[in-house]
Amino acid sequence: MQIISKNKEIPLRLWTVEDYHRMVEVGLLQPDEAVELVAGQIIQKMSPQGTPHATTIRIVSRLLEKRLGEKALVQTQLPIQLNNFSEPEPDIAIIVADELLYLDHHPFPSEVYLIIEIADSTLKRDCQIKAIDYGSSGIKDYWVLDINNRCLHLFRNGTEQGYEKETILQENETVSLLAFPDLKIEVGEMLPPNPQNY
Repeated sequence: MQIISKNKEIPLRLWTVEDYHRMVEVGLLQPDEAVELVAGQIIQKMSPQGTPHATTIRIVSRLLEKRLGEKALVQTQLPIQLNNFSEPEPDIAIIVADELLYLDHHPFPSEVYLIIEIADSTLKRDCQIKAIDYGSSGIKDYWVLDINNRCLHLFRNGTEQGYEKETILQENETVSLLAFPDLKIEVGEMLPPNPQNY
């Protein structure tokens, strides 16, 4: 990867997953440090996490666990390995239902049914940088739940450049998981109550 500055291309050193883990081993990164590896770059996660963001993660994960039952695992803010240059920790990932499958690796794209990022202050990053990374890595179903605008950005048809299609659904509209098309969820079910209604 290269960045352009004043008409000159400057090479950008991309970190691998192996580099990233080694940085933790030697103490350059702390195990509890709020960072993740996305497209070869170590990105600072937004912190501290606000209460609407945390509440929404709880609402969505509980809703999905209840609806999916034993069909899949719902993991929150745990790593997935997209490729040799990306190991993000999405807010929610729906993965193949076999805990022991991940003893020697974090879930790969082929083991991920759905990724959901909860956006309050991270909407641009989630819909641009992460969408390109997830789409080009083979994640077939990617959702960004926009808390502030109370809508869902739905990304599908991944390509090497990201996703071909982005659809925005309002809170009264319904969405289904690609992997589980019979499971229908109203966008508003995933959102905390609107403060304007009080």
